[in-house]
Amino acid sequence: MNKTVIRGGSIFDPHTMEVSANEALVIEDGLVSKSRDLSGADVVLDADGQYLLPGFIDAHVHFRLATLNFAKLSQWSEVQFGIAMAKLSQETLQRGFTSVRDLGGDVIGLRRAIRSGMAQGPDIVQANLMITQTGGHGDVESGVLPVPDCACQMRHSAFGIVADGPDAVRKAARHVLRAGADFLKIHVSGGVATPMDPLDCTQYTAGEIQAAVAEATNRKTYVAAHAYTPEAIQLAVRNGVKCIEHGNLMDAETAEVMAEHDAWLVPTLVTYMGMASEGRKLGLPERNLVKNEAVLASGLESLAFADKAGVKMGWGTDLIGEIQSMQRQEFAIRSEVQTAESILHAMYVMNPIILGRADSIGRLAPGMAGDVVLTTVNPLENISGLADDNAITQVVQRGNPV
Repeated sequence: MNKTVIRGGSIFDPHTMEVSANEALVIEDGLVSKSRDLSGADVVLDADGQYLLPGFIDAHVHFRLATLNFAKLSQWSEVQFGIAMAKLSQETLQRGFTSVRDLGGDVIGLRRAIRSGMAQGPDIVQANLMITQTGGHGDVESGVLPVPDCACQMRHSAFGIVADGPDAVRKAARHVLRAGADFLKIHVSGGVATPMDPLDCTQYTAGEIQAAVAEATNRKTYVAAHAYTPEAIQLAVRNGVKCIEHGNLMDAETAEVMAEHDAWLVPTLVTYMGMASEGRKLGLPERNLVKNEAVLASGLESLAFADKAGVKMGWGTDLIGEIQSMQRQEFAIRSEVQTAESILHAMYVMNPIILGRADSIGRLAPGMAGDVVLTTVNPLENISGLADDNAITQVVQRGNPV
């Protein structure tokens, strides 16, 4: 039996939004214990003057997108991917993120390596390969391949599957679920990171979306959809999509539609700031930078629309490769339009639901995962302070100091 004791400090409970004095938090075999017995501890940490938070949760990451230089990315071998992804996952954990949801790309090998102890990283809930239409966001070969002799074949890469028509989408969904996906990811609007699709285009038809939703429902899971525009978001949620990723161009009416359908939203504001500040020097093509400007300008407004309508929101970042180091800055960006309580509710109450881990993460209560972030920052009084480089003093994953 492994036993870790964290003495002192103050424990934050995201369900009550209260901070209470901690005599000792005991973690046994990776789980928070009811016990107050401090004897026989393998590890003892002193948290005097600090705050104990549950491990951070990011509901939108992409470990397979391991660099912003897409030209380089297209030439990497699996060995290069493995090395880069392992580095990103280790750094993610060191920033305090003990659980994440990966929104597309083959990360099965990375998850196995983490679980077996070959690599360090967070617990990963994953969509496996993204499902997209020809020329859609997720068709990473757009503009590269010659026009095929027929349109009867699905194409796939380490990032996604290109599938057109309800039958092809159904088959792609079944392939992805068979490979171990925890949920499905589709694209219903244009995106920043792909080369050819305009931001304001709508992708997939109602029938194609319904096919994906039916397959996910049969597996007792859900569909998440990349979407920016009001048209794309409303098309998705009216046809059964449960979770909208990004949503930067939504309006007040669309936020109301999302609330009526009890759909979730995972905003990812920091990624657009990161691409704007670092993209050019890291090799992000000019056409992608131009598209990024449009969604960067409207992100906070969309968040305000969703907040006012009562849309259930999670907390994500969508940072790619080198800019994943900006992960905790999402706290500061969202604090411009949201209260600390709203932001912490998104991370610790909604994110566990979105990840399907509500019974095990997001709270330092008996029987929950022994994932802890020690910080000098009171999250209720200074939520943006969690973005500071020196805000975190220690990360504990399943009772083990990182």
